[in-house]
Amino acid sequence: MNITAIILAAAVVGGVGLVIAILLGIASEKFKVPVDEKEVAVREELPGNNCGGCGYAGCDSLAKAIAAGEAEVNACPVGGPDAAAKISAIMGVEAGEFVKKVAFVKCAGTCEKASNKYEYTGVQSCVEAMNVPGEGPKACSFGCMGMGSCVAVCPENAISIVSGIAYVDKEACIACGKCVDTCPKNLIELVPFEKKCYVQCNSSDKGKDVMSVCKAGCIGCKLCEKECRLDAIHVENNIAHIDYDKCVGCGLCAKKCPKGIIQTKNA
Repeated sequence: MNITAIILAAAVVGGVGLVIAILLGIASEKFKVPVDEKEVAVREELPGNNCGGCGYAGCDSLAKAIAAGEAEVNACPVGGPDAAAKISAIMGVEAGEFVKKVAFVKCAGTCEKASNKYEYTGVQSCVEAMNVPGEGPKACSFGCMGMGSCVAVCPENAISIVSGIAYVDKEACIACGKCVDTCPKNLIELVPFEKKCYVQCNSSDKGKDVMSVCKAGCIGCKLCEKECRLDAIHVENNIAHIDYDKCVGCGLCAKKCPKGIIQTKNA
C-alpha cells in the first residue's frame, strides 16, 4: 500500500471539501434573503389555521402583508381581538375595532317546508348538482340543496346538514369564509356575531311564487320594514335586507314576520 498516495488523496479530498465550504459560505452570504423581524414576530401571533379567511393564501402571506403595511393588523378573523392587539403593538399602530363574524345560511327551506322538482340520485355535492337540469332538485332555485359542499370545506367541522339544509354552529365557526366561496347558490354570508337578527331567506321571487315552492320563504310583505323604528331593514328585490350598522337587535321585525324567517341570534 502506497502511504504517499493515500495521504495525497486525503489531502485532495480535504482541499476540495474546504474549497466547497468556502464557496458555499460566500454564496449563502451573497444570496441570502433578508429576514423581516416584524414579519417573523407577526407570524408568531397568528393562529396558523391557514384558512384564507383574511383574503390571503395563509398565515405566512398575511404576516408578510401586515409587515409591509398592505393588510390591517386586525385582518385575521380567527385570531380575533387578542391577536390584533399583539400585532398592533408589534407594528406600532392602533388595532382598530374588531368585528367578530360568523357564517349564516340564508335558507329556512327544510325538507318539511320546501319541495323538490325531482328525486336526485347523483353525486352528493351542491356544486355538482348545479350541473344537472334545473340547477339541482330543489324547487326553489335559491334554496339550499343540503348536499354538504360547505360541510366538506369547513376546517372546524362547524357546519352540518339538519333537515335538508346547512346549519352553522356559531360557537365553532371561525369565519374563514370557505363555505361562502364554495356555496354555488351564494346562500352563505358572514354576518356580525353580536347582532341578533338575520333574514333566513335568499329568494328574490315574488311572494306567490315563493309560497308555491317553500312554506318558509320571504314574501316581501314589508311588515318588517314598517315595524322597524331605526330604518334598519328594507325589502329590496322582494327580499328583506338588514343594515347591521343600524340594527340593534330589538327583534321587533322577527316578531312581525308572518313567515318566521327573520331569525334571532339564539334561534
